[in-house]
Amino acid sequence: MSIDFDGQVAIVTGAGQGLGRAHALALAERGAKVVVNDLADDSGKVANAEAVVVEIKAAGGEAIAHGANVADNAQVEDMIKRMMDLWGRVDILINNAGILRDKTFLKMSLEDFRLVIDVHLMGSVHCTKAVWEIMREQKYGRVVFTTSSTGLYGNFGQANYGAAKMALVGLMNTLHLEGSKYDIRVNCLAPAAGTAMTEGLIAGEAFDLLSPESVSPGVVFLASRDAPSRKVLGAGGGSFAVFKGFETDGVNLLPDDLSADGVASAWEAIDNEDNMKELMAGFEQTTRYALKAATSLGIDLSK
Repeated sequence: MSIDFDGQVAIVTGAGQGLGRAHALALAERGAKVVVNDLADDSGKVANAEAVVVEIKAAGGEAIAHGANVADNAQVEDMIKRMMDLWGRVDILINNAGILRDKTFLKMSLEDFRLVIDVHLMGSVHCTKAVWEIMREQKYGRVVFTTSSTGLYGNFGQANYGAAKMALVGLMNTLHLEGSKYDIRVNCLAPAAGTAMTEGLIAGEAFDLLSPESVSPGVVFLASRDAPSRKVLGAGGGSFAVFKGFETDGVNLLPDDLSADGVASAWEAIDNEDNMKELMAGFEQTTRYALKAATSLGIDLSK
């Protein structure tokens, strides 16, 4: 089955170069009309985004450039208005725009912490909020957030980046639940790519192997009609994998050992990975803990 986006409209943020450019070109190649967003310079020009638009049009596609700073909600709303005035719908949002301000947490300024949160997290919130009602009304939408292995696993010197990127997983989890009845599917991409943002961090041949183009097939799939929802797709160098968060079966300490010492004594069993389960919503954890407590105390919650 071939994926196509004929008649669909896509927005890709941070699409003037690197991953965003590759995503925009890949979506356009399969028929999507694309809003190529990239931060305007001080004179208001969006040369990188315009260059991508030229590439798309040269290949027979349709695209426009917009220089919205995703951290500025008014600019994002202007971008969505212009897109709606021109094409009248939005089917796909790829939240890709990002920056780095790396330092150890000790040396990192709060200004740099907030800036990274504003661009990665709030930028994604602004863009998604601006299209959410449109997608609900048309009963269709595909949203992709760009998370990172730094958020999923940690990376030295990137506390701000990691916090923002893991927050996007939490945002995905809830928007998946709220959007499902409207056929809005929400996923995360965790890319490993050699780009201007990672130059100097990824060395030698590995930089070339991890091309942005090797990641974009994953985005195309997550933006497709048959996409899953609530998945975190890792992608890089032609490899694709899914990150999943599991919770151990755990131990209930009622009625006689509910204490910090009890937690310490039972830690090996609490941390044991046998019978781990992937929970699909936050309240599943609440229900599970209540049932374990009731079982330990001989209480029948079904009454």
